Parts: sequence; structure tokens; C-alpha cells
Amino acid sequence: MSEQRKIPVILDGDPGHDDAIAWTLAHASGRFDILAVTSCCGNQTIEKTTYNARRVCTLIGLDAPIGRGCPHPLITEPMNAPSVHGESGLDGPVLPEPVMDVSALGAVELMAKTLRESHEPVTIVATGPETNVAALLLAHPELKPKIKRISVMGGGIGFGNWTPAAEFNILVDPEAAKVVFTSGIPILMAGLDVTEKALILPEDFARIRAIGGKVCSIVAEWLEFFYIFHRNLGYAGAPMHDPCAVMALIHPEVFQMRDMYVAIETNGEYCKGTTVGDFFGTSGQEPNATCILGVDRQAFADRLVEAMEFYKEAEA
Repeated sequence: MSEQRKIPVILDGDPGHDDAIAWTLAHASGRFDILAVTSCCGNQTIEKTTYNARRVCTLIGLDAPIGRGCPHPLITEPMNAPSVHGESGLDGPVLPEPVMDVSALGAVELMAKTLRESHEPVTIVATGPETNVAALLLAHPELKPKIKRISVMGGGIGFGNWTPAAEFNILVDPEAAKVVFTSGIPILMAGLDVTEKALILPEDFARIRAIGGKVCSIVAEWLEFFYIFHRNLGYAGAPMHDPCAVMALIHPEVFQMRDMYVAIETNGEYCKGTTVGDFFGTSGQEPNATCILGVDRQAFADRLVEAMEFYKEAEA
């Protein structure tokens, strides 16, 4: 069997425990040609998420240019989540100090350069607020044909998690999300409908730790830290929000998906940041997103654990 062609990607996120695990999965899978990494303001300030991005890349040996993202949403003030991810944005295990410098180009211009220089369309995996991606589309509309798809962790057709109606990543910058969802570029949306079901259980933490090595030990500790917050809310495990946006690109068979039109609410007293899914097609609008609605939890966990074997071999 011939080797599968690698998918060229840009990883854009605000690490964050689940972002860090998503990037760790992307690098381990061997299925991606990771052309650039960009930080965004979300789980913590842009200074902290950029530092975390550099630390994660150093830990996993991901050698790609790193671009510092926009310091705030398009038109609103920043909103962070220290109650979930800690004051550093990535509390828990001690990580190596970064050896990768930040690019002289900011995130938007690094993305633009990467797209221009790629011989084939690039997938953007956006696991934080959509600020950088929207800024790219607004500044460089001529580069839209160079983007194959945008795999988004954000939103939820059925419910929210930061307000009753809105998920955190979209709520932080709904105007940016609206730019992305109205861009005409294919969207793969991993919202709360699936990510709340993609639980990694304590026994899965143990399976990852048992692989051995520094990276797997830290991944297990990230999972444990993330689980502590969610266990207090009644969860049986750690919901893997951001890894869904990566896993769906390489193992779509473990998910259930449905094409639909998704609108972004940018105003409203109760519903700002809501992703309004036209589940029954009543709007007459053509679908603009493939929404992931379900997952085979066991298969998801197994694929994640299997991918972590890469680091045992790499460290050996």
C-alpha cells in the first residue's frame, strides 16, 4: 500500500490543555505537513498563549515557524479562561523552556506567506477564537482559493458552555466567527455537540502514561489537570474539545456528521456568540458547514492512545 499523502496544515490555537493535546496528536499522527503554528488570544492573553505554543512545540519536537497572533478580538475586549486552564493558560506539569523563536511575521502575515508558498491548498485547524483566521480573510481575500478547508473547534448546535447559548471560542470573538462562516470556504465544525461526548477517561490517562517517556507522561498530566475541573461539574472524563478538530481530518469514520447552514449571532442580550444551526433546512440557505454531531467514544480514545506511541519511538 502506498504511503498516504500528508495534509498541509496551519495550526492556530490558544493553548490551553486541549489545544496542546490537539497539536500533540497532529504531530504524532504522521498525517500532516505542519507548515506553521499561530497563537491566538483566548484561554489566556496573547503573551501567555504564544509562550505556551512555543513550549508545546519544543516539548513535542514540532519544528515550524510560530506566529504571534492578534492581541485582542476584532472589535471587543479580550476574554480569558483562567478558571479552566490556570493562570498560565497551561497549568500542571513543568514544560521545557522554548527553543523556538517567534517569527518576525505576525500570525496573519505568517499565514498569508504560508498560503502563498504552498503548492497545494492548505487546511487551517483553528482551535481557539477565530480572530487570526478572520483577520487573514479580511486582509487577504485573494488567498481564499489557497485554503482547502477550515477545521474549527467552536460553537454548538444544541447548547453553549460559557453562556447557556454560546460556546467559549465563538463568544470570545463572534464577529470573527461570522467572517469565517460566511467566507465560502468549506468549514468542518467540531462543536460541543460532539466534543462533550469525546471523553478521555481516567483509564485512558493510564494507558497513555503506560506508553512511557516524557511526552506521554505530560499528556497524561494535562488530561488529569483538565479532568479535575470537569469532574467537579459531574463529568466522567476530560472532554477533548480541540482534538476533535484534528481527529476528524484523519479518522472521520469515528464521527457522525451532518451538513447544515450555520449562522453566528453577534448581538442579543442572551444569545450573543450562538452558532445557530439550521437543522431542518427551514432557512432555505445552502449548508456552509459540516457539523460533527456524534462520536464513537471508545474508537476516539483508542486512536488518541495509539497516536501517542509515536513519542515512545521518537524519544527512543
